[in-house]
Amino acid sequence: MPADTVCLTFDFDAVSPWIHVGDGRNTPTNRSRGLYGAEVGAPNVLDFLAERDLPATWFVPGHTIDSFPMVCERVADAHEVAHHGWSHTPPGDYDSRADERADVVRGIESVERLTGSPPAGYRSPSWDYSEHTVDILLELGFDYSSSGMAREFAPYRARRDAAPADGPYERGEALDLVEVPVSWARDDYPPLAFSGDRGYTPEPAVFADWRAQVEHAPDDGVAVYTMHPQVIGRPDRLAKLGAFVEHAREAGATFAEVGEVAAGADV
Repeated sequence: MPADTVCLTFDFDAVSPWIHVGDGRNTPTNRSRGLYGAEVGAPNVLDFLAERDLPATWFVPGHTIDSFPMVCERVADAHEVAHHGWSHTPPGDYDSRADERADVVRGIESVERLTGSPPAGYRSPSWDYSEHTVDILLELGFDYSSSGMAREFAPYRARRDAAPADGPYERGEALDLVEVPVSWARDDYPPLAFSGDRGYTPEPAVFADWRAQVEHAPDDGVAVYTMHPQVIGRPDRLAKLGAFVEHAREAGATFAEVGEVAAGADV
């Protein structure tokens, strides 16, 4: 049976990952990849979604909102906008809880200026959490995150776990924060974006695997696909994504925003 629900999500990073890193990647050529995503890829994706009447959730760093307001307004007019940090810094890279919280607050302010409302959802840059992230999200009123991998196709509640190096793993109590899980196997960046130690996978194999995943998910499952305009936004790749969408529809799947899934999750 196919997955009951498919979520198309777009991490609209633009140039932010190339700027806010400390490993020498902040170069004009790397930044040009982000410019392609903002100036070409994102408009291509928006047209693609509109032509097929598809809902989607865009996880947008505040840096992208503040740097490319016109295309972000197009995103907000058509789709759910969720939080993706302000600077696209992985939470574990901050020196302190206060620094991490300040970046999250700054990102909320950017989303609120764009949409008129604070974001309900969050996705951590690089799908990374610090030991403080869950508490910060609860403190700031988020309803859901789409960053965890403790399940494959089923939403679940986040926990405060303890992981001592010299003792058993300790499961904490379930919290009032829904996780709508993600998977590296349903992300376009690892196979299709050469970067550092990442190679390149032939595109037909990637989309064949995506079809197989939606086909083999449980019939009440939620399959979240994570894409980046600077990667997926090329016309040939969007054509392949269109074939995937039609395949999923023919198999009986429906498409939804992540916020809709989280709000209806029985967890």
